Amino acid sequence: MELFTKYYMEWKGGRKSGNTSYTNIPRFYYRLPAEDEVLLQKLREESRAVFLQRKSRELLDNEELQNLWFLLDKHQTSPMVGEEAMINYENFLKVGEKAGSKCKQFFTAKIFAKLLHNDPYGRISIMQFFNYVMRKVWLHQTRIGLSLYDVAGQGYLRESDLENYILELIPTLPQLDGLEKSFYSFYVCTAVRKFFFFLDPLRTGKIKIQDILACSFLDDLLELRDEELSKESQETNWFSAPSALRVYGQYLNLDKDHNGMLSKEELSRYGTGTLTNIFLDRVFQECLTYDGEMDYKTYLDFVLALENRKEPAALQYIFKLLDIENKGYLNVFSLNYFFRAIQEQMKIHGQEPVSFQDVKDEIFDMVKPKDPYKISLQDLINSSQGDTVTSILIDLNGFWTYENREVLVASDNDNTADVDDT
Repeated sequence: MELFTKYYMEWKGGRKSGNTSYTNIPRFYYRLPAEDEVLLQKLREESRAVFLQRKSRELLDNEELQNLWFLLDKHQTSPMVGEEAMINYENFLKVGEKAGSKCKQFFTAKIFAKLLHNDPYGRISIMQFFNYVMRKVWLHQTRIGLSLYDVAGQGYLRESDLENYILELIPTLPQLDGLEKSFYSFYVCTAVRKFFFFLDPLRTGKIKIQDILACSFLDDLLELRDEELSKESQETNWFSAPSALRVYGQYLNLDKDHNGMLSKEELSRYGTGTLTNIFLDRVFQECLTYDGEMDYKTYLDFVLALENRKEPAALQYIFKLLDIENKGYLNVFSLNYFFRAIQEQMKIHGQEPVSFQDVKDEIFDMVKPKDPYKISLQDLINSSQGDTVTSILIDLNGFWTYENREVLVASDNDNTADVDDT
């Protein structure tokens, strides 16, 4: 019993420690300055600016990158793989010693092993390593650049912060040279909506800088620095001038009464004009409107959802509209509620309506939900059939495409054969 008491007291901290620091809990919380504490806010802003400047100076500049490439090329290890220069670990370490303190973080065994791919001599590609360094430097530069717009200093950007970042970025992107200054505000709104639609699914009004760096959107935006960007690349890039003008042009064309807003009737002509009235009713019930009409920002969310139906964020948007009972799942009643509108449209166009029972069975077969009577959002995402299912329920053209998929595939094959014959 004495031994138990002794060890128990030691475990509980009964034993006196020579290190008195254990008795004090270090401070780990520092509150942000209040709005009326102007001096503290200025001090915080200045200290952050100095910190970011110091971090920026730690990055490799163009001259240092050129010197690194020269050293790597000088220490390449024979033989070459095709036209690709290689380097072994011994020479890799030699370059690390000569490249300077800023490069030290890149010359580790871990990074070498990460880039090692089945070379019989145990070497890595010089070009791959250099691209890795360039990518890391670019990420850090971009993070510092974004952090300058982080007014709160908490590692995220609000909508206004990102708007300021993109507005000041426009003059540095040659592909946007042709934009009129009067269009800048609409361009910025169009660009920012994509970030917030996909990276802020809970609609908190802010996005982590880490999430911005991790996604491909910033790459797409900065791709506009390329003066020789192909027409095809511009058409598929949401941030390009042709894409932004296309989206805004569609909005203006839909706005028949020219009041700057879209009514349900005006929105019904979107795309092929085959979205069902029931679906459009749900859009205006659930989305932010002003006196029953939709503004450009809400329209952008609508377009992003319908143009990216395979993406989880888009499916979440549409699922919320389909979940009329707000239960978190779609049941037979929900599916029937929306498909009846498709059947009615088919009658109007003189087509024989398809049986709901057949469509319902096909939908459940495609999705294979965990619960055989309920389809959750996660079921839709996991099935990789979310875009097809939603198209069947909300768009007559989408349903027609699904219903005639075999005919369309056969037609495509015939066209391909004709091209081959010629």
